[in-house]
Amino acid sequence: MKRIGIIGAGRFGMALAESLANAGVDVVLIDRNRPAMQNASEFATALQGDATQPHVLEEAGFGDCDVVVVAIGSNIEASIMATTNCKELGIPRVVAKASSELHGKILRRIGADTVIYPDRDSAHRLARTIANHDAIDFLEVSDGYSIAEVDVPADMADMTLAEADFRNKTGLTVLCIRRQNPEKPEGERQIVIPSASGVMKAGDRLIVFGETKKIDMLS
Repeated sequence: MKRIGIIGAGRFGMALAESLANAGVDVVLIDRNRPAMQNASEFATALQGDATQPHVLEEAGFGDCDVVVVAIGSNIEASIMATTNCKELGIPRVVAKASSELHGKILRRIGADTVIYPDRDSAHRLARTIANHDAIDFLEVSDGYSIAEVDVPADMADMTLAEADFRNKTGLTVLCIRRQNPEKPEGERQIVIPSASGVMKAGDRLIVFGETKKIDMLS
């Protein structure tokens, strides 16, 4: 099971922690606010502490996390210090929340692997991405519409797009199929342009376009 650390129990951090916990992820959450930690203890390992102090994160077990999300809000200095501490702990992936483009540039410069912005990234989608071993990639093309890579639904495997009535049932358009190349067992996939008679196989990944909420439902 993945272990995800979250620094900051504001609205974003709490929503992310709860979404991850609901997905079956082991979550450790730290914040200086004692009441917030009491509320979070129902679904996460909630610890009160100052993440700007390196020894606090180490003692809290953040060094054992697969991913840490620095979800500190307006306190830019604390965000930068916490991100630096995470990188020094050797955490494989550090995701940091930025309040501005400048803040984001600083976070990248000090080593954040991914920078997110509250008005662009919803907590539940980030939770799903880092909870899954095979992350689903999104590209938001306009408000409410995205292109995404998703698994073939289990009940549609070995069916053609026409047989599955894919578009009518999901409201999404399949742009192409990414299929494991039998000649490249190490993981390279080939692109298949679908037709109505094209068969979707178990293990295929579909590149779909449509309303983001319908992609969320399918995923």
